[in-house]
Parts: sequence; C-alpha cells; structure tokens
Amino acid sequence: MRYMATYDFMETMRNTNQWLGATATAMASSPAMALFPNPAFQWMAAWGEVTERSFQRMIVKPDWHIDSFTCEDGKDHLVNVNTIVERPFGDLIHFEVSGRKPMDRKVMLVAPMSGHYATLLRSTVKSLIADCEVYITDWHNARDIPVSEGKFDIEDYTLYLVDFMKELGPDTHVIAVCQPAPLTLAATAYLAEEDPSAQPRSLTLIGGPIDPAAAATEVTDFGHSVTMGQLEETMIQRVGFKYPGVGRMVYPGLLQLSSFMSMNAERHSKAFMDQIMRVTQGEASDHDAHNRFYDEYLAVMDMTAEFYLSTVDRIFKKGEIAANEFIVAGRKVDIGKITTVAVKTVEGAKDDITAPGQCIAALDLCTGLPDDKKASHVEPGAGHYGIFAGKSWRNNIRPLVLDFIDANSGKPKTKRKAANKNAA
Repeated sequence: MRYMATYDFMETMRNTNQWLGATATAMASSPAMALFPNPAFQWMAAWGEVTERSFQRMIVKPDWHIDSFTCEDGKDHLVNVNTIVERPFGDLIHFEVSGRKPMDRKVMLVAPMSGHYATLLRSTVKSLIADCEVYITDWHNARDIPVSEGKFDIEDYTLYLVDFMKELGPDTHVIAVCQPAPLTLAATAYLAEEDPSAQPRSLTLIGGPIDPAAAATEVTDFGHSVTMGQLEETMIQRVGFKYPGVGRMVYPGLLQLSSFMSMNAERHSKAFMDQIMRVTQGEASDHDAHNRFYDEYLAVMDMTAEFYLSTVDRIFKKGEIAANEFIVAGRKVDIGKITTVAVKTVEGAKDDITAPGQCIAALDLCTGLPDDKKASHVEPGAGHYGIFAGKSWRNNIRPLVLDFIDANSGKPKTKRKAANKNAA
C-alpha cells in the first residue's frame, strides 16, 4: 500500500462521494421535481446534503470558533489566536483575551496527534479560558509538510514539547490529553536533567497510555497482534501530487477514520440515518448536535509514518516509557529525575481506549517525587472523551485540575481545597 496510487485512490473515493451527495441534492431539489410530489425526492435531497457535508469535512481543518469571551467586567472581549512558536510540524498558539489582564494560571495544553486536529480540544480550551492563560500545541497535517522538512517521530515530538515548555517558562502548568501523555512525561524528565529551571510547576496527565500493558483494551490488543512489518505494509501510504507533502510517507487520516468508524459502525450508521430523517422533516440545522460532533469527528489529518510506527513500536509494543528506558536524541531519559514537578493523573472508569491503570502508572515511575507532589483521580462512569471534554470534565475533573494547579503554583494558598488530597 506504500504508493501514491493508493493514497490518491482513497482521495478519489472521498471526492466521488462528496460529488454524489452534491449531485443528489441538486437533482432532488430541482424545481422540476416539484411537478412530481413524492417523499422519495425529499429523502434523496436529505441524503445528498448529509453525504456531501460528511465527505467534504474530511479534508477541512476546523476553525476554533472561539471569537469572544465575556469577562468579569460584563463585556465581551475578543479572543485572538496568536502563534508563539512556529515550527514545520506544529506550532504553540495562545488564546489571548483582548483587554483582559493576564491570568495568574498559565496552562499549556498538549493536544493529541492521533488523527484529529487540536480543535478536538475546543471545549476544553473554552472551559479553561475563564480562569487561565491558555496555550496549546497545534500539530500540522503531514500531507501539507514538504519532504524537505525531514522526519518527525516520537523523539522529535518530545523535543518540540521541551522547546515549548522552555518558551513558556517555569510558571507553566502542563495538561496532556491522551496520546501525548507519555511523551509529555518524558519531555518533563528531559528538562529535569537538561534545564531544571525551565520545568513546569505541575503536570496533569489525562487518559494517557503511560503503561499500555497495565490494562488491556482493543487498542493494546491490536498493537500486539500485528508485526511492525504488517503495519508498515498495510497502514502506510505516500502522499499524492495534490498536496504540498507529495512523496511523504504517512499514516493517512482517512484510514484512521475508517478504523474509528468501524469500532462503532452500528452507532454511527444510526446517527447518520437519524440525521437524514431530521433533514427530510426540516428539523435539522447547520449547527445542531449531529453536525457539531461530526464536523469535528470527521475532520482528520495525516500523521508522518515514522511518528505512527515509532508510537506503536516504542510505546505500545516495547513499553519504553513504562520501563523507563526511553531514549531521546541518543540520551536515556530518566523519569525518576523529576523531583519538583507535581504530577496528577486522571482516568475514566469506563474508558475503553486508555483503560484505568494505564495512566496512573506514571506516579510509580516518578520515584524521585515525594508523595505530597503526586495525585490521582478516577472519574466514575466516564469514558475516554468525557474526561477531557464531556460533562465529567466540566462538572468534576476541571475543578479538581484547577485545585491541583493552585496547590502547586508556588504562590500563597487560596481558599480552594488542596487538590493533592483527592485519591484514585
């Protein structure tokens, strides 16, 4: 499958389905069809509308849609998205609220590079803007990065995080969500040896596979059931001529999306059939619940082949982070060197992607950290998405994380409870 033709075939299929949807809508909505009143034409137009939108969204990077924020003064302040550090494979951006004094809490969100854009954390960003200066890693789509920019694997990813942390300085509180949790832990340990004064004050790891072997899921089972040769042969493709990254070896976002969809095929099929019926009956809208979710869910990005393969090989198969044997730029990273950065783990009791036990393993690796600098929380009834963007995050986890940040800010204690006391 490592050919441009395979990549272009997938893009052709996507483009064809988008065209079919647009054609169905145009034909069924033609005034001439009104001469033959038939519900089938309404259904055909609705099918076309839903189909065109769905396949079009697969190649569009979503906007942040965070335009303004109402501050304590009761006024709406514009939110500017500013690039702080610009790199070929990803930027560090800042959500600046115009006219507002800088907040005491400085938070760096580390977004996953697992097939979706950083905008997957839009609701997380919105929930934190009220109380924090929010920065986030904005990873780029590999298909748009020229081959001349070189490789990008998990070691490069880790070094990007090191540079971002150095840029923001020691008063930063880092929150890593899902996939980047082990690499963020490694980046913090790397800083502990290279430049201790640049370490963040706290590190919150949410639903990350620190030790994938601690609790089996479909994801970990898949990682162990295939060889690296099989993965490279079946999952890696070469970007076609349509994009600036022509010739780059990637794990295509469309292939990742097909895997996501197949895991819950029946639920997704029902969701789309229900949406077609709502469009038919005139009950759908441009920003209804279905479109808000799938506009983000269907927007996928390619990952570099070396990042995808090294993640599977070194994080899931060999468990280098879990064994404290991770090497970056030829140097072994010792997680035990973390002695001052407070570390908190958050897990969802019903997380079927990163099961409880995988993330809390980080605390055992921090052998140089005193117990009063460690904290953990398992959210009852929460799945993977809920612990960073759903109701569980908004109502329960976010307050705990803010308490943890305040307890480890190095400033006079506030009236909040010390977050270090909440237990798994």
